[in-house]
Amino acid sequence: MEARNLRADPHVVEVNDRAAFMSLDAEWNQLVESTSNELFYRHEFLRLWLDNFAAGGRMRVLLLRGPDGELTAALPLVEERTSMYGVPVRQLTSAANAHSCRFDLLARDAEVAADAFLTHLKQTGGWDVLRLTDVPDGGVGFRLLAEAKRRGMPVGEWESLQSPYVPLPATKDAYFASLPSKFKANCRRRRRKLEEKGKVTFECVSGGLDLEGSLEEGLLLEQSGWKGQNGTAMAQDGKTRGFYTELARDSAYRGRLALYFLRLDGRAVAFQYGLEYGKRYFLLKPGYDESLKECSPGQLLTEEVLGACLDRGLTEFDFLGPDMVWKRDWTNQVRKHTWLYVFNDTTFGRALCATKFRWVPAAKEAVARWKR
Repeated sequence: MEARNLRADPHVVEVNDRAAFMSLDAEWNQLVESTSNELFYRHEFLRLWLDNFAAGGRMRVLLLRGPDGELTAALPLVEERTSMYGVPVRQLTSAANAHSCRFDLLARDAEVAADAFLTHLKQTGGWDVLRLTDVPDGGVGFRLLAEAKRRGMPVGEWESLQSPYVPLPATKDAYFASLPSKFKANCRRRRRKLEEKGKVTFECVSGGLDLEGSLEEGLLLEQSGWKGQNGTAMAQDGKTRGFYTELARDSAYRGRLALYFLRLDGRAVAFQYGLEYGKRYFLLKPGYDESLKECSPGQLLTEEVLGACLDRGLTEFDFLGPDMVWKRDWTNQVRKHTWLYVFNDTTFGRALCATKFRWVPAAKEAVARWKR
């Protein structure tokens, strides 16, 4: 378990086992709520992620405690052996992947936390590159990158995502009035086309005895389309399926789950796996019956969900994930996310940084010019 000795100055404590991490639940979430208050940084979300995607890995969760022992910053990392351009590399990476949507360092004082964590990592060693994935614009992780750069450490960054989102106005009429007339006409035409095939209904499942069956129905619908063909559907990988199943149960218990369905004569033809937190709706996974693509059931369901969010006074609909044409039908707002890299200040670390951010891009550009 983590030792909590009171000291006269802020100090870094490193947690490496699950039991010690589990004990942080209450104070971790207090830190989240007093800083970014982002759903994906909460303790329960990270716990489920670690249990399903990093069960065999070694966690290195960095904590910064104040003189009174209060948790003032946290950076959950996982240690892994990987390779860059065929060379073995010791990497510390954020406890996150594509299913985490976004990640960031948690800190009440960003500059103090960045200084303390970099000093700790320099002293403990055993790593070549620190990688923080999908840090949103304005995230505290950029302060850590800036501090590393100030120290003369090799750093780099790569834009990973531009995630569309809808800032929701006070009324439903105000939002839908802002959409292009042609798009709204297309939605009405496609709805009529779907209604010609049978009775169309809208449903939201947030828990209860129907949860397991509804979740399975949604997973199968998502798998039936292109995601199933590409092997990226939730149900096709044991770790991914376990994560989303446990997340649904936990979120239902906490009153955050929203499994939305558009049904045709009772049969699910579109599905959204969503979570609600802090008056925001997060669309984690959509799916639809591609045999009905001429009716755009996925877009018709999005219209219904946006309306439901507005009716309940939510302030944002976050599409998450990459920028896609169908998402842009509803908004022109995007949130940029970036992968941040800090390389250890060694000869090897500098060579890795130069390879990734100078030599390889230069080689690709030279090849592209030659092909033109």
